[in-house]
Amino acid sequence: MNIGDVAALSGLPAKTIRYYEDIGLVKPLRSANGYRSFRESDAHKLAFLGRARALGFSIEDCRNLMALYEDDHRASAEVKDIAEHHLERIDEKIAELGEMRATLAHLVHACAGDHRPDCPILADLAKASKNAPQPETSTKQTSEQHPGQRPGQRRIGQRG
Repeated sequence: MNIGDVAALSGLPAKTIRYYEDIGLVKPLRSANGYRSFRESDAHKLAFLGRARALGFSIEDCRNLMALYEDDHRASAEVKDIAEHHLERIDEKIAELGEMRATLAHLVHACAGDHRPDCPILADLAKASKNAPQPETSTKQTSEQHPGQRPGQRRIGQRG
């Protein structure tokens, strides 16, 4: 099978298949002219990898799952361990997304969304992060500072 055939069978783009070959997840045969020649087992592995990636498993997890899949003497406990760790990462992401959603929902609710320029969404985004280094401010007006501009304030489009 050529790469187009195996892409159709596995549901993966040819570019992804080439990447998986580059990182050693699949090893198709090569013909005398250098063209890839995929076997049925390669198509099956690629479909396996596609399903694992669709579930969010990392490349390293996929590599380990593939090795376990190919090992007839594997312990299912090893597979379960990989899946449980991945599930924990998913739960952490869900919690982070929940916090992000709650914050954004609060800001959206607080914004009037009318003709006035006041916007709590922009005000919140402009807040300095607690961990971010604070810019040095000077009370002296610099040559790049315009009248009425506060010290340390940048003009729109100004780099620095």
